[in-house]
Amino acid sequence: MVSKNMLTPQWLIRLEAPEDAHAIDLMQDEAFGPGRFALTSSRIREGVDAANDLCFVGLIDGVIAGSVRLTPIMIGETPAMLLGPLTVSPNYKNRGLGKALLKTAKEMAEKKGIGTILLVGDAPYYAPAGYTQVPHGRISLPGPVDPNRLLAQCLNGAELPQGMVRGGHGEHA
Repeated sequence: MVSKNMLTPQWLIRLEAPEDAHAIDLMQDEAFGPGRFALTSSRIREGVDAANDLCFVGLIDGVIAGSVRLTPIMIGETPAMLLGPLTVSPNYKNRGLGKALLKTAKEMAEKKGIGTILLVGDAPYYAPAGYTQVPHGRISLPGPVDPNRLLAQCLNGAELPQGMVRGGHGEHA
């Protein structure tokens, strides 16, 4: 008999749809609690729509088990994306869905010519997906953040930008 933990589910990963919002909100509430809205990364996303073509859900047996979103930001004068939240339902943790969502988001961002993806997270989790710690002082956020948790991945030959992060792209950001 094969242990449930040894099974590798076949995830269906697709673009997030408007009707997924409620299930995603419930997962995020469970994972991060009500204090998530006070986090600096959440405040950067306030009033900025996530990139619809770079937001994905992972399903198994028709049930949404996880999600990831990329939101347009500026780092100094350079357009980039802010990853997050990456959420996996507790019932499906440690089965590879988070890694699959990260891979999908990266591949699609790369195809769209994105230069940098920034996130606030745990380096041991994100490092295998290609994220590295931002050198202290190179990128600033408009609120408190542990500089050891500020991670980035450069795509398409881009160099790591520097400057203050703000939500949105372009001159109206």
